Amino acid sequence: MGSKLSDNGIYEGSRMILPEHKEAYLAHMREQERRGKPVLDEQEVQLIEQAIFESYKEQVPVTLTVFNPFDDEDIRGVIASVDRGRRAVKIVRGEEDYSWIRLEEITRASL
Repeated sequence: MGSKLSDNGIYEGSRMILPEHKEAYLAHMREQERRGKPVLDEQEVQLIEQAIFESYKEQVPVTLTVFNPFDDEDIRGVIASVDRGRRAVKIVRGEEDYSWIRLEEITRASL
């Protein structure tokens, strides 16, 4: 005769997952996908600063890749303002659509 804990006994056959457990499991799996921020070399930082300055000066669109622990985000627009105190740039994407992005969060920039 088999045990109740094995061979599809009472405990083995009565599995269920509560919604709270499922949410906790999915949150845990998302945390496992988190990645660290890449370290940029000095040349890459200069290229980013040059693209930002050129977009600000010439009012041409620039694409900024902003770091996110799960998936990077590309933002395209014109640099309208540079705040050196906060180390952030204001990028305008439309008439009233703009974002402030910290320079430390930008991993790539291209015109």
